[in-house]
Amino acid sequence: MVLDKVFYTSVLLWILIIILRSKFFLHMLQLEGYKNEEYKRWIKTSPKAYPKKIKNSLIILTIVLLLYTIFIKSNISIFIYIGLWLLLTLSTLDFKKDEPKKKLEFTPRAKRLYILSFLVNILQLLILFIMIKNLFPSGKNSIPIILYGLFIINFLQGRNMILANTIVNPIEKRINTYYYTVAQEKIKSIDKLNTVGITGSFGKTSTKFIVDTILKEKYRVLKTPESYNTPMGISKVINSQLTNDYEIFIAEMGARYIGDIKEIAKLVNPKIGVITSIGPAHLETFKNTENIMKTKYELIEELPSDGVAIFNYDNEYLKKLADKTFKEKVLYGLKNQEELDIYATDIEVSELGSSFILKDKSGEEIKCTTKLLGKHNIYNILAGASVAKALGLTFQEIKRGIAKIEPIPHRLNIINPGTGVIVIDDTFNSNPVGVKAALEVLNQFKEGRKIIITPGMVELGDKEEEANREFGISMSTVCDYVILVGKNRTKPIYKGLKESGYNEKNIIVVHNLDEATKELQKIVRPKDIVLFENDLPDNYEE
Repeated sequence: MVLDKVFYTSVLLWILIIILRSKFFLHMLQLEGYKNEEYKRWIKTSPKAYPKKIKNSLIILTIVLLLYTIFIKSNISIFIYIGLWLLLTLSTLDFKKDEPKKKLEFTPRAKRLYILSFLVNILQLLILFIMIKNLFPSGKNSIPIILYGLFIINFLQGRNMILANTIVNPIEKRINTYYYTVAQEKIKSIDKLNTVGITGSFGKTSTKFIVDTILKEKYRVLKTPESYNTPMGISKVINSQLTNDYEIFIAEMGARYIGDIKEIAKLVNPKIGVITSIGPAHLETFKNTENIMKTKYELIEELPSDGVAIFNYDNEYLKKLADKTFKEKVLYGLKNQEELDIYATDIEVSELGSSFILKDKSGEEIKCTTKLLGKHNIYNILAGASVAKALGLTFQEIKRGIAKIEPIPHRLNIINPGTGVIVIDDTFNSNPVGVKAALEVLNQFKEGRKIIITPGMVELGDKEEEANREFGISMSTVCDYVILVGKNRTKPIYKGLKESGYNEKNIIVVHNLDEATKELQKIVRPKDIVLFENDLPDNYEE
């Protein structure tokens, strides 16, 4: 009787643990865009998927079960096994789990997948009980084997999420197609609506916010929020927020595979297309720069015959795409100004913001100021000015809009916590252009020591190691102290620092951001400037 109660209590505990671990794996799958292949890659490479403690627990339970089966089958031994099982099963939970950077969103799709994953576990549980009942009709001696089976199901939780996702995918495709079609028809039904599509390897989110702020000087504008840049995310915004009151809709377009931009462009029907940059981003899925160029150019190919294509002409890859484009186009940049339609001169960048002269090829010019930091943001502002000019705004309206642009969270934001230490938050994402800009901003400060905290750049494919080595070389000329987050991941940065003759005593390597903050407290003092450069997503790990 007591044994039965202990056993059923153990099963209830197992169900609770399954619920918690399913939530974790659902979160990781969501971060991977519900794509099984990318999620499988995460399982293979991340120690979070199968930590050593859960692997070791499985080995221990296997050995103890074999000993029980061969030698001992008493009630005491069953209680001992249950106690061991409880201890090892509880150890599979991460009780010290950090607060996620991007929380799990329980969207309708996530809820459906979560429920189905739980049903998959229940089905496996029923199969296990049926097998055990047929193989061990006596009952009592089968308890350790049942518990071992439960641990296996728990162990396979990450894989079970793949099975659940595979089962639910046909349903999700039908649901997605429905909402996509409704949104597509809604866009087409608003006669006076102009849609601006913005894509690029980097800079697209910042440019979206900039375009939105400038265009609001003349139009009623709706933009996709934050990093909503997938067909379903954009469809949701269109279906729930877009009304006939809006004159402009701005859609940020993200991509990880060839065809992704084309799918979004067919949804939003853009009249104006902006490509901010092409560089080594998402090379793990794109494989090479040529595929990135092809994918980003899908936006231009989908523009109507009277559409306007806007290019950053200083980008070597975009220059090639712009030169082959025969639709109406606007070229912006800082170099080769005689070839540009919109450009900036007399740029002054400081720790407080930037100022510059905005010019166009007709000779019109106006002095502009902005709170945004970094030369790279001048490019983003020029993209915004190009869109505004194409939509009929005057230079005075553009100037007013530029002055109103607020710093975008986690993208070179200056934070003054009142301690005398200045913090620069550039943790949203990192790329070769962005880190260069961040170091330039850091270098603008004349007082205080310069400290950088970074895990380096990710999602650069084969170019990642070299890019991070060059990052180390660059930071050696600017930073007084370097705190590297993740010993293995930051080895290329360390190598670049050493090659530059940087003082190794001023390099601190830590495991995570909490440790980095503790080490920072030991060295930081008033007037120091601390740059937080990049913060790894939840699905990345040392």
